[in-house]
Amino acid sequence: MNRKEILEQLVSGKISIEEAEKYLNSNQIEVVEEFAKYDIFREARTGIPEVIYSETKSPEMVVEITKKVLEKKSVILLSRLTEKHIPKIDELTSDYIVEYGTGKKFCIIKKQDYIPSKENGRIGIITAGTSDIPVAEEAKAIAEMMGCEVIMTHDVGVAGIHRLFEPLNNLLKKDVDVLIIAAGMEGALPTVVAGLVDVPVIGLPISTGYGFGGKGETALRSMLQSCALGIAVVNIDGGISAGAMAAKIAQRVNKKHKCNCNEGDM
Repeated sequence: MNRKEILEQLVSGKISIEEAEKYLNSNQIEVVEEFAKYDIFREARTGIPEVIYSETKSPEMVVEITKKVLEKKSVILLSRLTEKHIPKIDELTSDYIVEYGTGKKFCIIKKQDYIPSKENGRIGIITAGTSDIPVAEEAKAIAEMMGCEVIMTHDVGVAGIHRLFEPLNNLLKKDVDVLIIAAGMEGALPTVVAGLVDVPVIGLPISTGYGFGGKGETALRSMLQSCALGIAVVNIDGGISAGAMAAKIAQRVNKKHKCNCNEGDM
C-alpha cells in the first residue's frame, strides 16, 4: 500500500494505529538490487519529486532505479547524464515517455498518462547567454514537476543590457512569483535584475566562463558578493536546486493567495 491508501484504511477503521505505523515504517525504504535504497515518502515530506544523480552510476543501475521509482510515481528526473547512459535509457521508450534536455545532459521519464499540474504558481527563468540554456532547462524541468508554470527567456546578458528590459517587463506583467537568473562569465545579470524587481531572485551560476576564475567560479563569487538585496544563490550549475527552491517559494505564495481568496468568500 502507498501512504494515501494506508491513511485511508486507518480513517475508515480497517486497520489500527499500530498496523498503520507498521505499514508506514516498512514502506519508507525500498531496496533496489544491492546498490540503492529508494526513499518512498521523500516527495510527501519535502514536496520535491524524485531525482536520480546519474553521473557516477552505471546505465544498468540508473535504469533499475528508474523502473522501481516508476512503480509508485508517475514521473522522475535523471540528472548528470553521460553518453554511456543514453542507449540504455532509450530502451525505456516503449513503456514510458522520455524527454531529454538540450545536449541530453538530463531527461524526464514519465508514464504515458502523466499530466503535470500548473496550479502551484508561476516562475520566470532568464539566461544571460545561449550557453546557459541546458542548466536553466533543468530548473524548468523540476519546477514543472512540482506543479509550476515556467516562462523562459534567453540571451539577455549584460554584454547587451538593452536586451533585458522588454523580456523582464513581460515576465513581471505575467505576475511571476520568483525569478531564476542563470549566468556564467562574470555572473553580473542576477545582481542587475535584483535591483530592478520586487520578487525574489535566485542566482544560478553557470560554468560557461573560461580563463582566470572560469568554470563558473567568478560567476558564483560575483553573485555571492551582490550588493543588491533580495537575491539568493545556488551552487555552480545547480539548475535542479534553483528550480526546486523557486517552486517551493511559488507554492507558498500560491497557497497563501488561495487561502486569502477563500476567506474573502466566506
